[in-house]
Amino acid sequence: MDLELALRMCEAALRQAAREGASISVAVVDEGGHLVSFQRMAGARLAGPVLAPAKAYTAVAHGMTTADLGRLAAPGGELHGLAGDRFVCFGGGIPLWADYGEGECVVGGVGVSGGTVAQDVSCAEAAASVWRTR
Repeated sequence: MDLELALRMCEAALRQAAREGASISVAVVDEGGHLVSFQRMAGARLAGPVLAPAKAYTAVAHGMTTADLGRLAAPGGELHGLAGDRFVCFGGGIPLWADYGEGECVVGGVGVSGGTVAQDVSCAEAAASVWRTR
């Protein structure tokens, strides 16, 4: 994950948010969950700078979207109780995958917070599509 690509991913998420009328924060992290790029729109919610990087980190740490993880972490799910200090288990976080010849591995993640869950997911997908078409 390099800065130029991470910035393009953030811009794609912001464009999608503008189309949907949402004010978001967006974070892109590397394979270790470390922040590479972050942007916050004017008027975005106070929690976004905490939740967006946490969603990206959660997606990397578990190798699945935070929406999928949320279903597993819900009462009765096999990962019930997972959500806590570092893991955010609701939509808006997406892991980024790459194949280096030995199979696919997680190489980063994107997290979005500030809209509805559906808007966060849509904006994160817009950012992830930049990764997929790089």
